[in-house]
Amino acid sequence: MDRLATPEAIYALILLMVIASSLIARRLPLRQYARMILAWVAIFAVVFIGFSFQPELSLMWSRVKGDLTGAPRQSVDGETLRLVRQDDGHFWLRATLNGVPADFMVDSGASTTAIGAALAKATKVELDGRTTDLETANGTIKAQLGKVGAFRVGDFQIDDHNVVVASNFGDTNVVGMNFLDSFSSWTVEGDFMVLRP
Repeated sequence: MDRLATPEAIYALILLMVIASSLIARRLPLRQYARMILAWVAIFAVVFIGFSFQPELSLMWSRVKGDLTGAPRQSVDGETLRLVRQDDGHFWLRATLNGVPADFMVDSGASTTAIGAALAKATKVELDGRTTDLETANGTIKAQLGKVGAFRVGDFQIDDHNVVVASNFGDTNVVGMNFLDSFSSWTVEGDFMVLRP
């Protein structure tokens, strides 16, 4: 059987015949036919490009939306979370901690998710009374150990997520390896980080 004799090719041929016959029935000048044909070709090209580049267009929309709203650029495709590298060279994500939204920088060099004291208070992080010494770029600091009841990113949720809390972190919150290890895989593909549950 000829490869062109597929249902899609037959449907396309029927569609072209319907459009051509409707144009011919109108008995318009040749120049007007040419304009209408070019308009239909442009419409089909836009639809074809839209379907062919749907994932890329989705990421582009996420980036534009992030620039307009100031939110980290991320998109959820099914269960897959995609992050776009921002201008500072880092990947950022928007999460909710016990229902409160917050921005986090992704740092695969950090072992544990780290949040500032103000965010911990606003999200009612459960501190267990223990402390630990953390090595940071600014030296060693003391941090408290705690848990976030519901740490959610898109449709993905981690219950009782371990965190470290310190006022020294300021407004910069970081997700570390204990967050990344909650996914079955995570990869960096150019300017995109892809996390799969």
